[in-house]
Amino acid sequence: MWGDIAIAFLLAFITSFIATPRTIVLARKLGAVDSPKDERRINRTTMPRLGGIAVILGFIVSAIYLLIMGTIEGNLDLMKDAYDKKLVGFFAGMIVIAFTGFLDDVKDLPAMVKLIMQILAASIVVSSGVIIDSLNIGFINELGLTKIFNIILTLGWIVGITNAINLMDGLDGLSTGISIISCVSLLIIFALNGSTLLSIILITALIGALVGFLPYNYNPAKTFIGDTGSNFLGYMLSVISIFGVAKTYTVIVIVLPLIVLALPVMDTLFAIVRRIIKGKSLFAIFKPDAGHLHHKMIKKGFSQKQAVLIMYALSASLGIFAIVLMQDGIIKALSFLLVLVAVVALGYKEVVNHIIEENKKEKRMLLEKNKE
Repeated sequence: MWGDIAIAFLLAFITSFIATPRTIVLARKLGAVDSPKDERRINRTTMPRLGGIAVILGFIVSAIYLLIMGTIEGNLDLMKDAYDKKLVGFFAGMIVIAFTGFLDDVKDLPAMVKLIMQILAASIVVSSGVIIDSLNIGFINELGLTKIFNIILTLGWIVGITNAINLMDGLDGLSTGISIISCVSLLIIFALNGSTLLSIILITALIGALVGFLPYNYNPAKTFIGDTGSNFLGYMLSVISIFGVAKTYTVIVIVLPLIVLALPVMDTLFAIVRRIIKGKSLFAIFKPDAGHLHHKMIKKGFSQKQAVLIMYALSASLGIFAIVLMQDGIIKALSFLLVLVAVVALGYKEVVNHIIEENKKEKRMLLEKNKE
């Protein structure tokens, strides 16, 4: 297994790292660029936004190679549990998501069109047999609605996580880094709960592709991952998490990935409530705003790097909490969380004030230097 993990990571990393500069050239040729035209955008210069193509390419090269080699060597039995059919649905849905994201990066699609295509991709996956079916909720079973409930839950999970990662894509390296942290957390959970080699290969290939792209995306970014990449990441995380915990018991199927992805999920839920209240209509959900967590941190006085690193730390803490919860139980997980919160609370005010003051001084020095 460790050899497969090493190959999955390295192949995806090299492919993504080499392909990213070419996506920058392609984005400029196609006009797929992000201009600082409103308050939501943090970038101050026009940026290419097709980096997601490199991430997708890195993942595909690595995953396909290992799927073929695993089948030839007999390490992967794709006929077991109809994984051959599930993989066809998985890749078909991925094509729909990637194509939609690409069109949006080049042409700026309406939000409703993107949502419809996300639902289509999720429906393809569900129709292939990838369904959250391990939950055991009494009243649902008694009403005989188990299958319908599981299908709706799976569709909601895939579409919800896809949008959560997409909305988190607001600062240099933010969605990429948080996705890497989430993937590593899920990989550890998969290894500990005896998940299939298939799910481990897929999540590792995704990690490698993201790590290969991050040097170009971290502040100061040379390129953005774009909707092509952010939608792809959300889709991948949602579906692979189902593959990885499919044999786990009861509500843990959803709870562990939900904890790992809690930061983008909560940010999205707050955005939905905020937009409905502000716009006084359900259709206001589709209207972008500058109220996300990363926007608030920038307004508070943090630099892009500082805001991103803080959100990395939050995401990593949630990932560790999920791992401890699965391995050692709720008491140890909660005690870890309480100690962590206590330590942060003790020094939070002083550290934050110091950071903000230092940033203000740096800005004043830059202004004085520019005047000279």
